[in-house]
Amino acid sequence: MVLWMTSTTQAGGKRRDLMACYASGLVLADDFSLANLKIDARRGRIITPMSPKPKLEFAARTDAGMVRAHNEDAIHASPEHAFAVLADGMGGYNAGEVASAMAVDTVRLRLQADLPKLSERRRDTQVLQLLNASVHDANKAILAAAEADPACHGMGTTIVAAVFDEDRLTLAHVGDSRAYRLRGEELVQITKDHSLVQEQIDAGLVDPESAAYALHRNLVTRAVGVDPEMDVELHVHAVEEGDLYLLCSDGLSDMLDAGSMKGILQEHRASLDTACEMLVAQANAQGGHDNISVVLIQVSALSSQPGGVLSRVLKWIS
Repeated sequence: MVLWMTSTTQAGGKRRDLMACYASGLVLADDFSLANLKIDARRGRIITPMSPKPKLEFAARTDAGMVRAHNEDAIHASPEHAFAVLADGMGGYNAGEVASAMAVDTVRLRLQADLPKLSERRRDTQVLQLLNASVHDANKAILAAAEADPACHGMGTTIVAAVFDEDRLTLAHVGDSRAYRLRGEELVQITKDHSLVQEQIDAGLVDPESAAYALHRNLVTRAVGVDPEMDVELHVHAVEEGDLYLLCSDGLSDMLDAGSMKGILQEHRASLDTACEMLVAQANAQGGHDNISVVLIQVSALSSQPGGVLSRVLKWIS
């Protein structure tokens, strides 16, 4: 029998042996951290329905830019499930926007469905595997759509997806859409482009300072929906209270250098919506040569679970 216990009954049995409570189907949730626990009475263990998420603030904006007739970027931010996804499509006719929309929708639906199902055991690994699987789902969906519709042949998309869980950020990316972190006074790019110019930089053939002027700087070496054997780059980062994360398409990073982005983020940090608007506006002011998409995620507070009653109980019974 699996029971959802939400009782807040006060009792003197707080120190009562918990296994006896499990056997009787009774849990005294007279501490906030013990409320809303999923109890498996037969196995004598606690399963939390979902690990506490950090307190996050989201803002997002996408714009066609000053040159392109239509927008092939797609974005989604989910405060409820603590994730965000951004994709920059490519392909003739309208195929680019089809690919980016398919990628974002596929990842969004998979994460919304499966994140709440994850258990506490090796949760960081589960999030990593789920995010990887969701991007591979998007790859298969785009390949299938391209095969079924000649108008979509050759379409593909970049992607960058971020999942926040407890004090961790799990990132997946393919292509040259980026993630940055502003921590204190330092803005750091925390993804590495899958592009020809990045490979040239790594090989010492191009100086990083001159990469913005390289002839083939927008030629990506990986994309979603192009190769059945696509590789997804995955990383896990420690999150700190006060961090500000930026996901963007190359329509922003090609127009603004890191210093310009940092200045805008610092000046308008009190309003993420305004910061998004100013980033897009400044990219357009610099020419707006491509579609511009921005997602901002501010870490307002971290979960206080580690070290709390629930954490101690989980350690005690594991």
